[in-house]
Amino acid sequence: MSVEKIAEEDLFQVIGEDGFRRFVGAFYRQVAEDDILGPMYPKHDLVGAEERLRDFLLFRFGGPMDYLEKRGHPRLRMRHAPFAVDEKARDRWVEMMDRALAEAELPEAAVATLKEFFHSTATFLQNR
Repeated sequence: MSVEKIAEEDLFQVIGEDGFRRFVGAFYRQVAEDDILGPMYPKHDLVGAEERLRDFLLFRFGGPMDYLEKRGHPRLRMRHAPFAVDEKARDRWVEMMDRALAEAELPEAAVATLKEFFHSTATFLQNR
């Protein structure tokens, strides 16, 4: 049975900034101790990385434009080029994001939309 998805441009209206804050926070609570992704994130900048991802997702899904104002165009492939994103890293990122979405207890339709985005974007960002 497939779950109806929310249109990407409506996602912010459905889960709000708090929803994004909850699941991005749940994701980053896993990162520091992860043997695959942890080394890609400087320990001193986990808070900054969390803020950048949250701001990007808020912008991407219809919320405030803070990300664009602070960082300009996302240029995701360029920003991730210095990191070895192979299939193993891609799969771990998706696994951890899926756990974070479950922990955040968002509406099922919002989770379906976000999972589709995260799975395809993670594949797009593979560079090894």
